[in-house]
Amino acid sequence: MEAFDRHAHLHGYFIEDLSVGMKASYAKTITEADIVIFAGISGDNNPLHLNEEFARDSMFKGRIAHGMLTAVFISTVLGTKLPGPGCIYLNQEVKFLAPVRPGETVLTEVTIADINLEKSRAVAKSICTVAGKTVVEGVSTLLVPSRNKMKKRQAA
Repeated sequence: MEAFDRHAHLHGYFIEDLSVGMKASYAKTITEADIVIFAGISGDNNPLHLNEEFARDSMFKGRIAHGMLTAVFISTVLGTKLPGPGCIYLNQEVKFLAPVRPGETVLTEVTIADINLEKSRAVAKSICTVAGKTVVEGVSTLLVPSRNKMKKRQAA
C-alpha cells in the first residue's frame, strides 16, 4: 500500500499521463475591472486600453483589452488544467491576430501537441477566440513533473 500523499491534490498531470491531442479550455468575459487592474499591475497605461475618447480616434474605433491580458488565459489553462499544477513555463510564442473589447468573452483552448518523456517536456498549442474568431494563437513549451523521477527522488 502506498503512503498517503497530502500534496496529491496539488499535482496536475504527470508527463507520463499526457498524450498528444489532450485538450482543456477556459472562458472569461473581459470586464472593465480586468482592464484597469491589468494596466495597474503591468504598468501598461496605453490610452487605447483606458481612454475611450482617445481609442475612438484610433484604428480600433474604441477601447481594446491589452493583448497580454488575453494571452494570460493560456497560462490559466496550463497552470490549472492541462498539464495543471506543478508544470513550469519554459517558453511562450504568441501571435495577436485581432483585438478584444471590454464585454467580450474569450475562449482559450489548449491542445497537447508534442511530448518528450526523456526531458519531461511538453509542447502545447493554444487558440483564443471571441465568438468563433481567432484573436490569439500560441505555442508553449513546458516542463512537466515526472512520476518516475519523483519516485526515484523519494526513494533516495
